[in-house]
Amino acid sequence: MTESFSAPNIVIINTRAANVHSVDKALRKVGANPIITSDPKELASADAAILPGVGASDSVMIALNSLGLTDPVKQFAASGRPLLCICVGLQVLFNSSEEGNLPGLGLVQGSVKLIPRGMKDKLGNNMKVPHIGWNEVRFSDGKSERNPIFKGIPQGSHFYFVHSYHCVPDEQSEVAATANYGVEVCAAVVRGNVVGTQFHPEKSGSIGLQIYKNFFELTLSTQN
Repeated sequence: MTESFSAPNIVIINTRAANVHSVDKALRKVGANPIITSDPKELASADAAILPGVGASDSVMIALNSLGLTDPVKQFAASGRPLLCICVGLQVLFNSSEEGNLPGLGLVQGSVKLIPRGMKDKLGNNMKVPHIGWNEVRFSDGKSERNPIFKGIPQGSHFYFVHSYHCVPDEQSEVAATANYGVEVCAAVVRGNVVGTQFHPEKSGSIGLQIYKNFFELTLSTQN
């Protein structure tokens, strides 16, 4: 007798301040069947969750607060289930941001700061803010195996960024990857079951899809 297969329940948290449909499409390409929701009850029952975000951190926090999702997201993170946060979704994990007035979720200790203006590239050209486009990502310990979500991602892979602010964790050990944009910026954070990327995997071609594939497989392995 073959065992019945129960597909993991992956929730994409819809704050209405993110392109959730691009994330949904990427997950479906790797075999997942996610749901897009703003319902705290659906988040509470999920096996894994993704918090995307674009625009301003205050916009995402206002949405989380108004939808009654702030505490449920914190509770989900505390539960040990996989939580992947993308772009501004990563930034709202922190205590505060120079971009806005509202406190963040405080799941990662630290702050979010404006990328310094007036930086030069190797040819002496001005580097514009926001940072938009492809950039090389370097894993902090030289290995992508630091977290299962980065399995099979070669050192020096290129991902797509769109941001004006960068995260500065209090604990350097929580910086999983960096990118250089005149200054070193945090490209990914790992804190236990919570992983955040400043870049957009769903905009990063096949290498970005690998991250979603890894997230799906991680969810399968941790599913109750």
